[in-house]
Formats: sequence, C-alpha cells, structure tokens
Amino acid sequence: MAGKAWDPNRSHIRVMLRGVRTEAHVGRHAWERHAERPTRLIVDVDLLAPTDGATVPLIDYDVVRDALKSWPGQPHTELLETLAEQIVTLCFSIPAVQACRVAVRKPDIFNEADSAGIEIFRVRQA
Repeated sequence: MAGKAWDPNRSHIRVMLRGVRTEAHVGRHAWERHAERPTRLIVDVDLLAPTDGATVPLIDYDVVRDALKSWPGQPHTELLETLAEQIVTLCFSIPAVQACRVAVRKPDIFNEADSAGIEIFRVRQA
C-alpha cells in the first residue's frame, strides 16, 4: 500500500460478523462481579482489506469467532475496552486486514437503553 497503512481512496472488501451473542465476566461495578452470572454481550466486527477489484483477499473470520466463543471461560475483566482490544489484535493477525472496527455492547445494562457499549476503529500501523 505504498507508504500508507490505509488508503480511503482505494477499493476495499469488508468482512463482517454481526450480532454475535456471547457472555463474559466483565464490569467494574460490584453487581457485575457474580462468578455464576456472566454478562450477556453482543459483538460486531468489521475487517477491511484493500482489493484491486479483480483479486479479493480471503479473510477467514473463524479466528475472531473462536475467540468470542471463548469469552465465557475467561477470568473477570473490568472493561469492555480490554475485550475489544483482544479482538483488534486478532483482526491484525490476519495479514490482509488493514483496518478493523470492533463494537461490544451490553444489552441488559440499563432499563431505558437497548444497550451500552464501546466501539474501536483501528488502522494497521505501517
């Protein structure tokens, strides 16, 4: 990509995982620290890679899906950001991926909201 990690003027493919439902022991509040009751999460992941229009790189998202399936067995994590950063790291373990977006939401956290969460958009460093 000639000196740039991400070129917004170039064609790209976006591979997506949408609405992946998983659980994790996550949260800073005392009421989120019940070992027997993990927090329900919904995760969206976008993996972006450049394409010349004729050749489309193969992006296998199974590594990301497998990691999300492992979250219920992980030790307690205070922040959603920590979980999202794990997925960002996995996204960049796929050589073709030049940018990614990871959103992690808690759908059951507030009665007045559909969900609360975080989103990270990251570009691979050159």
